[in-house]
Amino acid sequence: MTSLTLTPGAITREQLRAIHAGGVQLALVPEARAAIAASAAIVQAAASGDAAVYGVNTGFGKLANQRISREDLALLQLNLIRSHSVGVGEPLSPPVVRLMLATKAASLARGASGVRQVVVDALLAAFNAGLVPYVPSQGSVGASGDLAPLSHMTLALLGEGEFLVDGARRPAREVLQAAGLAPLALEAKEGLALINGTQTSTALALHALFAFEPVLDSALVIGALTVDAARGSDGPFDARIHALRGQPGQIDVAAVYRALLAGSPIRASHAEGDDRVQDPYCLRCQPQVVGACLDQLRHCATVLLREANAVTDNPLVLVNDGAMISGGNFHAEPVALAADAMAVAIAEVGAIAERRIAMLIDTGVSRLPAFLTANAGLNSGFMIAHVTAAALASENKSLAHPASVDSLPTSANQEDHVSMATFAARRLQAMVRNVTHILAVEWLAAAQAIEFLRPLKSSAPLEQAHALLRAQVPPMPTDHYLAPDMERAAALVASGALAPVLAGTQGVPARW
Repeated sequence: MTSLTLTPGAITREQLRAIHAGGVQLALVPEARAAIAASAAIVQAAASGDAAVYGVNTGFGKLANQRISREDLALLQLNLIRSHSVGVGEPLSPPVVRLMLATKAASLARGASGVRQVVVDALLAAFNAGLVPYVPSQGSVGASGDLAPLSHMTLALLGEGEFLVDGARRPAREVLQAAGLAPLALEAKEGLALINGTQTSTALALHALFAFEPVLDSALVIGALTVDAARGSDGPFDARIHALRGQPGQIDVAAVYRALLAGSPIRASHAEGDDRVQDPYCLRCQPQVVGACLDQLRHCATVLLREANAVTDNPLVLVNDGAMISGGNFHAEPVALAADAMAVAIAEVGAIAERRIAMLIDTGVSRLPAFLTANAGLNSGFMIAHVTAAALASENKSLAHPASVDSLPTSANQEDHVSMATFAARRLQAMVRNVTHILAVEWLAAAQAIEFLRPLKSSAPLEQAHALLRAQVPPMPTDHYLAPDMERAAALVASGALAPVLAGTQGVPARW
């Protein structure tokens, strides 16, 4: 396995991608140990003292005014984890849980949380053993940290929860024993430090961001194929147009379209004498729409990278001052707003793709056979495949409603404004899947449309995209069972099969 050495507070996007993908072993830079030990010493001193310190010798939330005796401080932390493990729903996927384990370990290792080295080591040991705690996906409001999901993760490390083994839930103690790991035993503040934080919502948002990368790559290639299939103009992608506006994502996307369409004999065949003055917006405004989405996603990626490196528990231990201060870094509003912005961007990529499908099957606009089939009437062609795409695009409009504008007070109004970041991020996976299937339909339709223009060919990269699809999916000259074709095309979109086509153009990659 590849070994990654993490520097707390300086994890890179590439490292997060590798953690998400799996197949790596994690270690911390040795320099982190001193900061961990220094912050733990401050907590241990507070636990031995007489002053009330939240999270160390008091209750939690509305019960913060309740003092806890010194002999019960370890039990306080254990009870915290037990009582907060109240999640419901399907378990979070292994890539999400891997990110949770790694980012929680890195956050605690910054030396501002007051936990012992053994706590950080337990997180890394579970990760390196390939263990996946059973973490139900629902039950967090994204403030006071992702309490329920992080509690389930922690409960497994304590030997009282469960792990997922080959998709099945197994008692944590026996899984730890089989892996040669001892259950973690908590001391003062350590339970609170483990569950206060935004690691679940951040992991979910990163999971969506990584899943959408190959889909966005596919959207650019398939969108360009549709331009050629509809015999659209490449004029709207002229660099001078986009330089005058100055939006970076728009400039980058236009460059990709120019590279993908360059040298197309189809384009050359109608460069002169075409009586259409302007193409529909779904063709010519792709740089403006998808470029704006790219800018949005790039911003969100920056926010999430910062959050993955952040210390987000409470109270925080300030080693240089020897102080512990209560604050609100556990409030996941940055993640919630980023996830909501991602939702809008994802929905828009699907929305304009659905419009391109509608344009292709409309003979009055595309000048192609109606519904992209010969002998229309006897054959329905892509009529109802477009309906599926429309249904998915409409569903995404509902899912794109911002989660962050909602808040329900919790903990007897002590925690009276929450972010809903965990749901905001969790709902993105469904949206990514919907766009994946919309693009699958467009790819099939655009490939069919190109075949109506034969013997003319498209550009070399777009012919590569056409051949890639046809290696998996046959043409549809007459109606046949289309759903399996859509499934195969969607699998190609999601897998990143079109990324080499994009990279081969020397165009600007659509990455963040």
